[in-house]
Amino acid sequence: MNLLRKNRTHTYSANQYATNEEFRRVFSEDMRHLYLLSFVLTANHEKAEQCFVAGLEDCVKSSPVFRQWAGSWAKRMILKNAIRVVSPLPNRDGGTSSGTYGEPDYRRQGTHDQQAAIASVLALKDFDRFVFVIAVLECYTVKECSILLDCSQRDVYEARMRAMQQIAEYTRHEDAGHGSSIQSSGHSPEMLAHYGLLGEETRYAGDRNVD
Repeated sequence: MNLLRKNRTHTYSANQYATNEEFRRVFSEDMRHLYLLSFVLTANHEKAEQCFVAGLEDCVKSSPVFRQWAGSWAKRMILKNAIRVVSPLPNRDGGTSSGTYGEPDYRRQGTHDQQAAIASVLALKDFDRFVFVIAVLECYTVKECSILLDCSQRDVYEARMRAMQQIAEYTRHEDAGHGSSIQSSGHSPEMLAHYGLLGEETRYAGDRNVD
């Protein structure tokens, strides 16, 4: 009797999991946003494509994930692949100088405001860029971010501050030169959200238990 009840429960629960086909549909229907997430993390189109493809493969091969969390899980897999590919390390030199800018063809992605928003993130050093995307745009906690990046929470706090300061400087320069609508570091996340870079409000609750 108990065995029958357990079997029925297992069958019911299995129906709530995202299938391989559903993950493929997520990557197909939300391709632009998922690829853009991969690109702002890696700042390189070849690596971004590599992480996008690997993210789909990992979703298909991963442990069961509830259907309503499929989109959040897809982003998580891209994050983890980008970390693996780039291996961002904390900047402990105390400087705020920028890293390399993204490849020139990022400018094909839209208006000047969009270009400036993306470029302001691509201009960050690797570690600061990852922290900004994960902690600010994807709304992970400092603790979650430190676990994902295998660093201290202080490293995350400092990188987030550097990133916000540099983005503020970058956008002030853009304001002066082009009259951009980005006004300050406080407004940059809203601008990035407008272009689909901000994370979903509801993420997979299990993110707090990072593998």
